Amino acid sequence: MLDRESAMQVADVLSKALPYIQRFTGKTIVIKYGGNAMIDEDLKNSFARDIVMMKLVGINPVVVHGGGPQIGELLNKLNIDSQFIDGMRVTDSKTMDVVQMVLGGLVNKDIVSLINRNGGRAVGLTGKDADLIRARKLKAVRASSAENQAPEIIDIGLVGEVEQVNVDVLDMLVQGDFIPVIAPVGVGPDGMSYNINADLVAGKVAEALQAEKLILLTNISGLMDKQGKVLTGLTTEQVNALIADGTIYGGMLPKIRCALDAVKAGVTSAHIIDGRVAHATLLEIFTDEGVGTLITERH
Repeated sequence: MLDRESAMQVADVLSKALPYIQRFTGKTIVIKYGGNAMIDEDLKNSFARDIVMMKLVGINPVVVHGGGPQIGELLNKLNIDSQFIDGMRVTDSKTMDVVQMVLGGLVNKDIVSLINRNGGRAVGLTGKDADLIRARKLKAVRASSAENQAPEIIDIGLVGEVEQVNVDVLDMLVQGDFIPVIAPVGVGPDGMSYNINADLVAGKVAEALQAEKLILLTNISGLMDKQGKVLTGLTTEQVNALIADGTIYGGMLPKIRCALDAVKAGVTSAHIIDGRVAHATLLEIFTDEGVGTLITERH
């Protein structure tokens, strides 16, 4: 039995969540699931419970997941060398077979099973199901080190970018009270499979669904200023200024650009949150403080 103080704390938490539940009931939230939250057993369970609770209070979560470390692990076991150019995995046909096995099979079905064990009704998909994610080959461009020389086009194999998202299949699942769990494998016009960055897929899915929120789980506390302090609320203009002055750089740039694109295309807000914190998703949705950086178009 709870003592009086503990009971009041629980009641306070629940009552503070009410306005957020009222605000987001019936809205779609796209969550990109990756990093430590996908590896640590306690964090995996807390994530699954967050997703199930969101669905139970009337929010429509759509999950897009990564799986880079798991792909690398299986490639090593099969003695297939991994090569990266500008942070992107060069994907030949053998590597693509492994990508599909890991993302569409092992990882996707583990997440589906985890959500279902916690009381949800999850359905796993790849972008190839019902032409969910139509893709085209990504043209990687590297600036030339020599002056007055054209940028270099690099062939990184079967790596793609999103051309179109077929929302019909997602709408059908959401209306049927299911939770879609999407592996970031797209299909080209010739039926070819393409490996696509999961952040990019999550952003494009959020845009296509005109989601209320895009949430990107990461292994950092959020966007930080040059003094290492987390920036909690930013407009798209402020984010562009942080890119221009070099505060945001390197590996964070693709993630941030994906969030910016989503917000500019009509997603109400994008969130870069710390997936190392248990129940990070619920904290970001149902509290004022959250556990990361919020990006909106509003000034």
